[in-house]
Amino acid sequence: DIEHTKTKAYSPQTNGICERFHKTMKTECYDILFRRKIYTQLSEIQNDIEQWLEFYNRERAHSGKYCYGKTPWQTWNDAKGLVKEKQLENLFCSSDTHFVKMKADE
Repeated sequence: DIEHTKTKAYSPQTNGICERFHKTMKTECYDILFRRKIYTQLSEIQNDIEQWLEFYNRERAHSGKYCYGKTPWQTWNDAKGLVKEKQLENLFCSSDTHFVKMKADE
């Protein structure tokens, strides 16, 4: 189950990961984009932000709690394999438990 909670804005104590991302996006994306260019179309801004997000997720190494110097994309791909292994492990464990229980009931 996913629990949804609300936090106060600008509260790194309760929402640190999001607050850190917002700060990074402001300093590495917005501050630079708006200093270099005057936008006349929303689509131009959207395109530049999408390019930055692609860089942020696929090329920029992260030193955070979960990435350990890898990109988020690398971290995600590594985790997918572990999740599949864990799901199969849980599937076999629950099947084995069910099988053992059935044998005991006979």
